[in-house]
Amino acid sequence: MSVRDVIKKSILESEFYTKFDVGQIAIALIFAVVLGCFIYLVYKKYYAGVIYSKSFAVTLVGMTIMSCMITLAISTNIVISLGMVGALSIVRFRTAIKDPLDLLYLFWAITVGITSGAYMYVLALICSVIMLIVIHIFYHKQTEGSIYVAIIHYTGDKAGDQILQSFGKSKYYIKSRTFRKEVTELAVEVAVRKNDLSFEEKIRDIDGVKDVTLIQYNGEYHG
Repeated sequence: MSVRDVIKKSILESEFYTKFDVGQIAIALIFAVVLGCFIYLVYKKYYAGVIYSKSFAVTLVGMTIMSCMITLAISTNIVISLGMVGALSIVRFRTAIKDPLDLLYLFWAITVGITSGAYMYVLALICSVIMLIVIHIFYHKQTEGSIYVAIIHYTGDKAGDQILQSFGKSKYYIKSRTFRKEVTELAVEVAVRKNDLSFEEKIRDIDGVKDVTLIQYNGEYHG
């Protein structure tokens, strides 16, 4: 069968508007809803940002369902597929993605929706299991220790040396040192394991230290 025959059959002899399997469509949509809710729960559990966005989590479920519906529609008729491509080409999404990891969840939802709409349920399920394992492994690897930025104001060079000695065996990096007349501001990045913040009390007890501020830092900036 030539390409012309395929196009002719799809355009002129398509039975999409008269015959369709309601059962398979319902199964595909239900499967997409279930996996969409699964992605929602994974995102909610492993979210590591500052402010959790429930609207984005719900968007993941809707994205899965919509991708499934689009795949079900374009897989039956070439006219619909071409029309869908033209319609989607004029859509512009201007919502900024603050966390790069959110893109992973979006593509996961779209992939599951497409595979569900193509009746590839096993592939969608395997993809979801693999994604869960990957996120779980890297999530635990990330949460083995915490990174803090300690901002310390003190006076005198002796106090500065004692502050650095107070970190003990903890890994630390001096990020900045600002001199304001008699007061020095020191910013130090400290790797903390098992939430051991004992160095904070040691620094506060040093003569010449005015204040200590600890800021948790995950190594990423989101604008």
